[in-house]
Amino acid sequence: MSWGFLCDLLSGVNKYSTGIGRIWVAVVFIFRLLVYIAAAENIWKYEHDEFECNIEQPGCENVCFDHFFPVSHIRLWALQLIVVSAPSLLVVFHVTYRENREKHHNQKLYRSPGQRDGGLLCTYLISLILKTAFEVVFLVLFYKLYNGFKVPRLVKCDVRPCPNTVDCYISKPTEKMIFLYFLVATSCLCIVLNLSELSYLIFKYPLKRYLKRHNKKHQ
Repeated sequence: MSWGFLCDLLSGVNKYSTGIGRIWVAVVFIFRLLVYIAAAENIWKYEHDEFECNIEQPGCENVCFDHFFPVSHIRLWALQLIVVSAPSLLVVFHVTYRENREKHHNQKLYRSPGQRDGGLLCTYLISLILKTAFEVVFLVLFYKLYNGFKVPRLVKCDVRPCPNTVDCYISKPTEKMIFLYFLVATSCLCIVLNLSELSYLIFKYPLKRYLKRHNKKHQ
């Protein structure tokens, strides 16, 4: 698939992000998207072909692979990247709506269409909450689907039509586990960044209003 659209989306979001948000964009773009394209995709490319069981029973190997890998790691990672980046579209759409509204009324309605205030601030906060929720959901999904964050060298399969318990071997388990740990670490980092940005925005604007009121009283 082409990742050009996702790159354009992240570049567009970068214009309206806070400093923490720009760090999040950099982490997603460099440590997740580029690592996925450059390395991870190739490691899991032939995972089904390289999955071997010590039996020649027709259908047994395919059933065992589907049992232990109901969804491919790399496809789930790709889906995670897309879903986690999607809430950022809300911010881009809101800014576009403001720009079109100004054109329609042919007058200046906002200080700047991309300035985080009022409705756009709410949209930005919602996008942060959604991104954090999706990150957590995918981490739980990874853990449940693969029985933990690990890639074993050997798995024992007794699913029909296998006549008995057979040994199946996963190719390059150490390499795959390193990238899986990297995935988990970057997801956790993105969760921390999202929560930090959320806290910063929630406390920043009420504090600004309080200081303005306090200064007016003194004046």
